[in-house]
Amino acid sequence: MPFVEQEEGYKEQTIEGKTLKVYKPRVEVTIKHLKTGREYLSDAEAKEDVDSPVTDTTQDDISRNVNVIVGPSIFGNKTNL
Repeated sequence: MPFVEQEEGYKEQTIEGKTLKVYKPRVEVTIKHLKTGREYLSDAEAKEDVDSPVTDTTQDDISRNVNVIVGPSIFGNKTNL
């Protein structure tokens, strides 16, 4: 099950003396054990499995997929995609 690493939103940032709104897209992450199919709820949980002397899990067994979701509002209403 993916977890949200960053929510969609805007933040104000000063760039070259001008205050601008900077868009932050929604970021969802899925961390999965490639051999067993187990999904982890966080990076820390996957690291615990790798570090555990009880399991034979290595870092190569872990897959981290990142899905960046850009909402339509970022492009405005006059964009032809």
